[in-house]
Amino acid sequence: MKLVIAIVRDDYSEVLQDELADVGHRYTKLASTGGFLRKGNTTLLVGVDDDQVDSVLEIIRATCKTRQELITTQPMPMSPGLAVPPIEVMAGGATVFVVEVEHFERI
Repeated sequence: MKLVIAIVRDDYSEVLQDELADVGHRYTKLASTGGFLRKGNTTLLVGVDDDQVDSVLEIIRATCKTRQELITTQPMPMSPGLAVPPIEVMAGGATVFVVEVEHFERI
């Protein structure tokens, strides 16, 4: 058995949850915040049999696309009034970990 840990932007969370549920995957949803862009994220924990990992990863790839996004940054405290142009970064997508589960029980 494997545990798929998928950290996705909130923008994709509901669609991903619907897609997973439509094919019968159960999951646990945790609210989280990204460290770099400081945007809302959702972390989904999906317990699956070994042969279902690829199916879950395909759903995540199809649902959580990356895109270019402009972010504004704050000027350094020692340079007040300095105009800092927006920065273009890759956003969206998902960060996924697949870990071995030694024991699982539903109580």
